[in-house]
Amino acid sequence: MKCPFCSHKEDKVIDSRLSRDGKSIRRRRECLKCKERYTTHEYVENTSLLVIKKDGRREQFDRKKILSGVIKACEKRPISLDKMEAIVTAVESQIAKKFDKEVKSRDIGELVMERLAKLDDVAYVRFASVYRQFKDVNQFMNELKGMLGKKYDNSFVGRK
Repeated sequence: MKCPFCSHKEDKVIDSRLSRDGKSIRRRRECLKCKERYTTHEYVENTSLLVIKKDGRREQFDRKKILSGVIKACEKRPISLDKMEAIVTAVESQIAKKFDKEVKSRDIGELVMERLAKLDDVAYVRFASVYRQFKDVNQFMNELKGMLGKKYDNSFVGRK
């Protein structure tokens, strides 16, 4: 592992912990040269799953791409990186259960939006606006109205 501070290639592992869901390992490392500490995460790599893009191209599944999109959607929101990574892990797990060799990017996006909608309205709308490629303000407003309608309906469940 290359040190992110000095690029030295030797380090030692100070601490290893299993994630809550048991699907990754968090390691604290210390560079043997500069003595700086940093964290790495290890995941099982799903090498056989291909993602079918909107234009029909196929590419290797990459959890980092999903995490990148979630981080952008959650930017400047009170959402921890742990929660963002939990979304990605849950989506990745569901994809592995549902799909054998190929998954459409649309299906991945829907799974991410489903989880973001439960976590944070603003992050959800940000992700949806990029994912669904809104062409104009009307499409954006329709998405907001749909989301607000669901929230409004759910807020009165069980009340008289």
